[in-house]
Amino acid sequence: MGRGDLSNDEWARLKPHLPKSAKRGGRWLSLRRVINGILYRNRTGVPWRDLPARFGKWKTVYERHRRWSADGTWDRLFAAVLADADAEGRIDWSMVSVDSTSCRAHRHAADARKRRPRVPGKRSTPRQHRSDEGLGRSRGGLTCKVHLVGEGGRRPLALLITPGQWGDAPQFIPIMERVRVARLGGGRPRTRPDHLGGDKAYSSRRNRRYLRRRQIKHTIPEPKNQRANRQSRGSRGGRPAGFDKTIYKRRNEVERTINALKTCRAVATRYDKRAYIFHGTIIIASIRLWLRP
Repeated sequence: MGRGDLSNDEWARLKPHLPKSAKRGGRWLSLRRVINGILYRNRTGVPWRDLPARFGKWKTVYERHRRWSADGTWDRLFAAVLADADAEGRIDWSMVSVDSTSCRAHRHAADARKRRPRVPGKRSTPRQHRSDEGLGRSRGGLTCKVHLVGEGGRRPLALLITPGQWGDAPQFIPIMERVRVARLGGGRPRTRPDHLGGDKAYSSRRNRRYLRRRQIKHTIPEPKNQRANRQSRGSRGGRPAGFDKTIYKRRNEVERTINALKTCRAVATRYDKRAYIFHGTIIIASIRLWLRP
């Protein structure tokens, strides 16, 4: 076993959820070796062609990653790993925080084909495909933003990719709608945390109404301009938003989750041209965090 490869315990957690081969002839050979090759590229950020020979042909490793990113296999594995963790009581629902981080796009991530991609072997579009490929131009050049919901144990629950110049507040509801942890014993998936934290970027009437409607307790500070605007309206401005400094201190957990994801060089810097492939890259890094004890 090489450095960064799946341990026997991690492989035992992941293996039951891997898809079965539908092709004639039965099995995929060396699946563990291929996944280790994907993890190696994720951790080091090397070009696919420069993968060490111990992982087999680089084309095989890349195609597996591309296919599983396109047909949603990585998303299903992530959902299965989350369900196992919830059944074992390893998800800390007491405090869930939301935040975002910018990823600088390498020049290799630019100039994707304008033609819409297809799922290999099907006539459908990849689930996480974006027409803008999740790339935006700012002062620093091409950037990509990853919106993240993290639990108290410093591991991700949901991810969303947007162009780098997009704001955080408009993406709050879409990212919260992606929090769905299935229950192994049956029943509806869990979608509501006990408490939610966010910084000033997520303070808006729309977001607070959404949280009240779903009966989610939250700690989001109110910016000075919003507070001044509310006070200027008098009684029509409504009551001030509640804020607990002690609870707000736990918001660092989602920032530490982002730091853990960005230890993977292929996450910290985007090399993938297609948004759905980069989404799969981040999901793999998230799965690895959940597989660790």
